[in-house]
Amino acid sequence: MTKNKAIWMVRGSLLAAAMAATLAGCAGTANTPSSANDRADVTAAAERLRAAMVDPSAAVLDAIVAEQLSYGHSGGRVDTKQSFIGDLVNGKSDFVTLDLTDQTVVLTGDVALIRHALNAKTNDSGTPGTVSLKVLQVWQRQGGQWRLVARQAVRTPT
Repeated sequence: MTKNKAIWMVRGSLLAAAMAATLAGCAGTANTPSSANDRADVTAAAERLRAAMVDPSAAVLDAIVAEQLSYGHSGGRVDTKQSFIGDLVNGKSDFVTLDLTDQTVVLTGDVALIRHALNAKTNDSGTPGTVSLKVLQVWQRQGGQWRLVARQAVRTPT
């Protein structure tokens, strides 16, 4: 390899690294929530979802849930937006009570991760029951609104 070629390779690598760092810095500052309002807004969206799961409204759920929803149940079943909303509205999934505790919220750009413990009384398809879960929700700011894009639940160890 010639000396000039080696110099150009080093310069190219340095330029690429500088560009990557610049773009990463811009992306981080442009998308990073800057106030407590972001935390309050996503927490309020999660509360609207909780309330809508107890008293389902297709319109309210449609506004909260992203089109690309992947909603994982503790038993392994995965819902889409349509099946999630449909099951709540038609009573297949019926929450009589739904209590969330130990909630944490982590914000990174336009994404929020919410973890909580879920305890509920259910009446799925007319069959009374109880459920105790640990849940991870993934929210994304879309068009200025926080929308649920993913959710995964695991059963609480007994």
